[in-house]
Amino acid sequence: MKVFIKDFAIGMEVKTRGIEFEVKTPSGEFVGDLIVTSTQFIWCEGKTTREHGKSISLPAFRKFMTKDD
Repeated sequence: MKVFIKDFAIGMEVKTRGIEFEVKTPSGEFVGDLIVTSTQFIWCEGKTTREHGKSISLPAFRKFMTKDD
């Protein structure tokens, strides 16, 4: 996968609006956007908008990533 910063209009701290990453396959095909805000991650598959993306809070993401198999 290739990941690009789509919009870097933020300060050093990630705020409410967040930062948006554009994700593409190695061949350059657009996959979706990942938005990271101060409270959540939002995955927007294809041309899904932020409002219709799938989100997970940072505490829930941390719990998911650190759970034992």
